[in-house]
Amino acid sequence: MSLLHQIALSCIPGVGSVLARNLINFCGSPEEIFKAKGKHLRKVPGIGPKTIELIENHRAFERAEKELSFIEKYNIQALFITEDNYPKRLKNCYDAPVMLFFKGNADLNTGKVISVVGSRNSTDYGRDICSSLLAGLKTHNPLIISGLAYGIDYLAHKEAVKNSISTVGIMAHGLDRIYPSQHRPLAEKMLSHGGLITEFMSGTVPDRENFPKRNRIIAGLSDVTIVVEANIKGGALITAELANSYNRDVFAYPGRISDEYSSGCNHLIKTNRANLITKLADLEYILGWTESQNQLKVSPQLSLHIDLSSEEKMISEVLLNKGSLVIDDLSIFTGLPQSKLALIILGMEMKGILRGLPGNVYKLI
Repeated sequence: MSLLHQIALSCIPGVGSVLARNLINFCGSPEEIFKAKGKHLRKVPGIGPKTIELIENHRAFERAEKELSFIEKYNIQALFITEDNYPKRLKNCYDAPVMLFFKGNADLNTGKVISVVGSRNSTDYGRDICSSLLAGLKTHNPLIISGLAYGIDYLAHKEAVKNSISTVGIMAHGLDRIYPSQHRPLAEKMLSHGGLITEFMSGTVPDRENFPKRNRIIAGLSDVTIVVEANIKGGALITAELANSYNRDVFAYPGRISDEYSSGCNHLIKTNRANLITKLADLEYILGWTESQNQLKVSPQLSLHIDLSSEEKMISEVLLNKGSLVIDDLSIFTGLPQSKLALIILGMEMKGILRGLPGNVYKLI
């Protein structure tokens, strides 16, 4: 598949995540999109005449060629949504960007991915939480995701590097700059301890409207989002809402009712938008990360179910090999859509083959 065509698709003004995916699904590939005639393109859901004209005139290729030279010069990986190297968790989100630019060495599909977000005006309380949380998470060897912003984001990355935990910063601009510029030394360390990701091409400045787009990537890349401190109107709450919309787990640390920078966390907990967390053990229990829950035991019950359907056998084999899995990962490993998978899982639970754990995790009995 042509990388130039992939980049060109993401260069077309007015073609966002959803329309780009519609175009790919309708035409088959970026190359075929640019070969298609206007009469054919008019059948694509959500497309307008101006966008069709831009595609037909191939105006995006000049910008795409410039970006291709940039990523080749600086050894940046281009991750396209239809390819295997694209993050599998994010691929399941309906508004996932079709193209990501990644510089670093992190495994974006590792077993446990956690986003840690919060206020830009962190307090001693938030700083202590970050330090304790990241030190405790080291035993789980997760990937830590945040936005390299002031406050909690910076602390999450910093503590991850300190504890030799892989960490990735999601940027609201191109990879030709670091914002805030004061965080450049930490960002450079992260390149060998994780990396940096953006959907924006070089030359893109950190405009206000880019940050909510950045937040959806933070939420979509992760199994769980942890809010350490957040104002009621903070960007961290946007990330938490996005994580909920993607059916991901959300946790929030509570604060005193008089603390401005805990008002958002308290609101998430009060409205059942986040699990309350006071210590690492809370996270481990709800997500099924405790040692006893993670031990793989081959059940003699499985051999008794000789009448399993082919799909039930496939699910059983995946869980036998992988241990406990969230439903998103089960869908990826089996190739079954989540709507169908949920019905099959329900039947398997009733047969006593598997059981559900907190956090939409499933394992064999």
